[in-house]
Amino acid sequence: MSDSGSKLSVEDRLDIQELFAKYAWSIDMGDIDGIVACFAEDGSLDHLWQGKLQGKEKLRKAFEELWYDRPSWWIGRQHLANHFLITREGEGARVKAFFSILQYNVDYRTNFVFGIGNWDNFCVKRNGTWLFKSMYINAWTSPEKVPWVGEKRAYSPQPMVNTLPK
Repeated sequence: MSDSGSKLSVEDRLDIQELFAKYAWSIDMGDIDGIVACFAEDGSLDHLWQGKLQGKEKLRKAFEELWYDRPSWWIGRQHLANHFLITREGEGARVKAFFSILQYNVDYRTNFVFGIGNWDNFCVKRNGTWLFKSMYINAWTSPEKVPWVGEKRAYSPQPMVNTLPK
């Protein structure tokens, strides 16, 4: 592999974006084998609900718990990845992206945004295939979780709830 300062090929970049698509399709269709296939043997996932998980068996168990311990939560979800920043790093590629999760509620037959956030993942190419070596999911659940690098004065000094004139 070339040095860390060189760019990845267009083919590698597209393959990495397709890896994200395979992961999203698998997670949203309940395809456990598809999810596990997206990770390297020693791959890890750091997820809000379950913490850091290492290895394919722990990943398999975690997704089965997510899907089947919460009926109706996962049916009708759509994970969307966008605005990829892909940079070569050591043996692989650092991939940062935003995500949003859309949800069709099967009980109420309504659509809503379930959540948004960003990924900070490290991908490696093994036997010609790009895989997740590590996946960090940063769900924006509080202002501190939003990766803002600007000045803090952009934050509201107080919540702007119910501030509209009556």
